[in-house]
Amino acid sequence: MNAQKRMEELIDILNKANYEYYVLANPTIEDMEYDKYLRELIDLENKYPTLARKDSPTKKIGGEVVDKFNKVKHNIPMMSLSNVFNEEEILNFDTKIRKEVNNPKYVCELKIDGLSVSLKYQKGLLITAATRGDGKIGEEITHNVKTIKSVPLKLKKEIDIEVRGEIYMSKKALEDLNKTRKEINEPLFKNARNAAAGSIRQLDSKIAAQRNLDVFIYHLPNPEDYNIKTHIEALEFMKNLGFKTNIDNNFLANDIKEVINYINEKENNRITLPYDIDGVVIKLNNIKDQQKVGYTSKYPKWATAYKFKEQEAITKLKDIIFTVGRTGQVTPNAILEPVFVMGSLISKTTLHNEEYVKEKEIKIGDTVVIKKAGDVIPEVVRVIKERRVGTEQDFHMTKNCPICGSKLAKKEEESAYYCINASCDARKIEGLIHYASRDAMNLTGFGDRIVEDFYNMGYLKNISDYYSLKNYKDELKVLEGFGEKSISNLLNEVENSKQKSLEKLLFALGIRYVGSKTAHILAKFYHNIDNLMNAHYEELEKIDDIGKTISKSVYNYFQNEENIALINKLKSFGINMEYLGELEIDNNFLNKTFVLTGSLNSITRDKATQIIEKKGGKTSNSVSKNTDIVIVGENAGSKLAKAQELNIQTWTEEEFLSHIGSSNEE
Repeated sequence: MNAQKRMEELIDILNKANYEYYVLANPTIEDMEYDKYLRELIDLENKYPTLARKDSPTKKIGGEVVDKFNKVKHNIPMMSLSNVFNEEEILNFDTKIRKEVNNPKYVCELKIDGLSVSLKYQKGLLITAATRGDGKIGEEITHNVKTIKSVPLKLKKEIDIEVRGEIYMSKKALEDLNKTRKEINEPLFKNARNAAAGSIRQLDSKIAAQRNLDVFIYHLPNPEDYNIKTHIEALEFMKNLGFKTNIDNNFLANDIKEVINYINEKENNRITLPYDIDGVVIKLNNIKDQQKVGYTSKYPKWATAYKFKEQEAITKLKDIIFTVGRTGQVTPNAILEPVFVMGSLISKTTLHNEEYVKEKEIKIGDTVVIKKAGDVIPEVVRVIKERRVGTEQDFHMTKNCPICGSKLAKKEEESAYYCINASCDARKIEGLIHYASRDAMNLTGFGDRIVEDFYNMGYLKNISDYYSLKNYKDELKVLEGFGEKSISNLLNEVENSKQKSLEKLLFALGIRYVGSKTAHILAKFYHNIDNLMNAHYEELEKIDDIGKTISKSVYNYFQNEENIALINKLKSFGINMEYLGELEIDNNFLNKTFVLTGSLNSITRDKATQIIEKKGGKTSNSVSKNTDIVIVGENAGSKLAKAQELNIQTWTEEEFLSHIGSSNEE
């Protein structure tokens, strides 16, 4: 038998064994036999490397090392879910659904406490795995996801598909991992979610391969492309392709009462599961009903997540300290005797402001009840006053900045105190950290500690200094904990940030009251920073969702000479000051809604979507009366029929390519 034929046999045997063991939980060969086949395949691939296949099970051993995590754009946004916390809110969700849908049926799914992942396949082979990120742009983690044994590298059909799911670590895997870490004196992971997140963000895939991660696939973003009519059908479809789903633990409810009964059952029994869950996801089953109910800008209106009741713990409040944020706000924080709540070790939490502490009558030395719900910051719920012994100390709000000593100021309409010293070290450091954060300029690698170290060493004093760091490359790479490669990665992140769209920069500047959504509204309205800088606050106030408070804050920011000097300095470094959402406007695409259906041969669906958006159009997952053009590839399904029924214009792939001209060139 020749080598290639034997390698193909071994791959089929091992892939089948992986599927049976990790997806079906029904192994048909012994571990010793599996190891023998795997060893034989490794030897053959080492001997004949040109014959190694992309879907080889040897990829699950790990070994691929990447320099950084590349950005990946999600053509269909990875939206988060709205949350409900009690029975009344569940019933309200059902009431809203019933205004649009008669007799809705819901699918109830266990909400796995892990991290979201998108998997893309071409002709049945895994090509990309990415994190959720901000919902629009995530990070590529393909090299690590390939090591997860329940993720198929090759599907049972040669199909182009994207699926989404949750990467998690089982309770047993966490226990084994922490046992190993304890033996080698490494810090223990406090919970499975943190362990999974830390594992999947390793540059060396061998580390991820050793962590025994798992995945459940729960969502098909474009079910109509496969003539699928319900969510349950989508789950069965994905399962039949070779994906691991949690369909056996799902429940199809005929009404909201059955949903509530399911939630109560799972909340009471969750401790018996082999993995952590923090709630139940409720989804409309019928795909057409989902489309009818629609979406908000952040989440689907046809689904929601019930979050299990928060857990409480009792501990001692040992001290109250004060911290300074990037806007100068000084916040009291409780220092607690460490206590575990929902798998997290809590030793500190915010007390928000002076009024919060006084309202709850909190004293230093009190025994307090804290609670935590999911990823929500822990909160001091109440004081157990009957446990007071008389040595407790009253709380007094500091009158001076804990860092620079400047006298604090308090605005009449607010309960917070502020350090108004623009030169305060704490304010500057927090501003630098904010600039590098994910929703701002997303300078991966610039964590809080690195930013603070660089500030204290004099390399980072204001945000424009990020772009001068390259002048200190030789000095930086000899610092303890750094090297040439790590510094080069940091400098590459800084260089890449110069091409960010204007809304990212506006949010990064830290203008008071300007969050990421407001920054996008302003960037889209004014197109470039000069137009915004010249806008009067009365003009700003007339923009939708921009009120009096925000407009005055933005106007005042750009009246400040130091801020103007900062903008000019950033310009001198080549930082983009334009809104990039409407480049290369083409009247064939401007303000038109496109739907892609079928397989495209000469261009990927991702690339086609990017070009459409760049030319001023937008894409949708479903055909409706609001659709302008349907681009039809091979094996088009129900979307083409719907377009013909509604008399909507269609383009072939060739017609689409002729309209975009050279846009498809790399």
